[in-house]
Amino acid sequence: MTSTPSLAAAKIQHLISPGGIEAWFVQDATVPLVAMEFGISGGAAQDPVDKSGVGNMVADLIDEGSGDLDSRTFHERLDRRAIELSFSVTRDYFRGSLRMLKDNKDEAFDLLRMSLTSPHFESADVERIRTQLISGLKRDTSNPGALASRKFLEIAFGDHPYGRQAGGTLDSVPRITIADLKDYVRRVLARDTLRIAVVGDIDAASLGKLLDQTFGGLPAKASLTPVADVEAARPPQRAFIPLDVPQTVVTFGGPGIKRNDPNFMAAYVVNHILGGGSLSSRLYREVREKRGLAYSVSDSLMWMDHSALFVGNTGTRSDRAGETVDAVNKEIRRMAEDGPTQQELDEAKSYLKGSRMLSLDTSSKLAAALLQYQLDDLPIDYIEKRNAIVEAVTLDDARQAAQRLWQRGLLTVIVGRPPLVAAQPAAQPAAATRAN
Repeated sequence: MTSTPSLAAAKIQHLISPGGIEAWFVQDATVPLVAMEFGISGGAAQDPVDKSGVGNMVADLIDEGSGDLDSRTFHERLDRRAIELSFSVTRDYFRGSLRMLKDNKDEAFDLLRMSLTSPHFESADVERIRTQLISGLKRDTSNPGALASRKFLEIAFGDHPYGRQAGGTLDSVPRITIADLKDYVRRVLARDTLRIAVVGDIDAASLGKLLDQTFGGLPAKASLTPVADVEAARPPQRAFIPLDVPQTVVTFGGPGIKRNDPNFMAAYVVNHILGGGSLSSRLYREVREKRGLAYSVSDSLMWMDHSALFVGNTGTRSDRAGETVDAVNKEIRRMAEDGPTQQELDEAKSYLKGSRMLSLDTSSKLAAALLQYQLDDLPIDYIEKRNAIVEAVTLDDARQAAQRLWQRGLLTVIVGRPPLVAAQPAAQPAAATRAN
């Protein structure tokens, strides 16, 4: 799967098929593989108000038999040719991923075509997938991370579609009908919002023909329900969910900065300094290294079509949860007030410039990046411009972004034993009683 580092710098073509279907395309013959990623506007935000999880269920079922193939035969065809096909939903997009050997491209694209244009949604397959989803949702009721994430989104977005659970709930999933699934496909899967990225050993003419055959049968226009722009709830707010588990989970965050905001890259850089997942981040240093409160702590920016967040997570001993939250709050407040140092900024920019190119070392990773750039409405030469945009971030830019992101404090969700219970041995009846 690994190709040469020059792949990331390869020429990106704006391909338009004979039928008018557009794609960003990199022809690369380093290895005999083709990788495609596509996204269609809609996602979980198009689920009916009272039936969250429809789009997610469609993604799980759309390759469970289609055209003249039942589910078993369809998957046998995929396996026999080592074709990797998967679907998923985000809040804003229905997404698909396809990877195959060059010699199997015709069959791979045809199986994708059948999935998109003639899914069966047979009753037996629907009930099998429904059972799997419900089983996962039941496990989530005792998963502190899942509970914290769910509550955080409820606080942040309330009754907006972004506040609902993309995977559905124990109330909604049992009520999703085959008619709901078919209606979602009819409304959402269309050509007018389709974005495609392809990287691999295929020429433009062959790819154009395959794109027409694969996507040409979709409706020309989607029938999407409008989704309003929304700003996440203003901090500070805090919620506690009692759960009898050894480790308390903390999810924290607040309103973010949208991808098309002029301050976005400054926010991205300063967030890396604060808690962007590296061992050198401020949160890691303060919470893990100095105080030993948690094994890991990080936060990231999340941007959607109609809103933006920053979201962080950590886990700690129940009796040290309050101390951990205080440490996170203190460090975020310090960053909001003072911003980063020039050295921190220089080191972050150096890391972000180098790591991005190294992260595009396979055809699949490059295709995923090129799709994301399209979904974010970035120019086709963004990959060449990005490092200069990172380098242009000044200390003043970073300080302004830090103030915008963090001056109001945090939305915080804590899941674990109540403080009084945490001080007692877990086996005592009092602990179990209070946690339920």
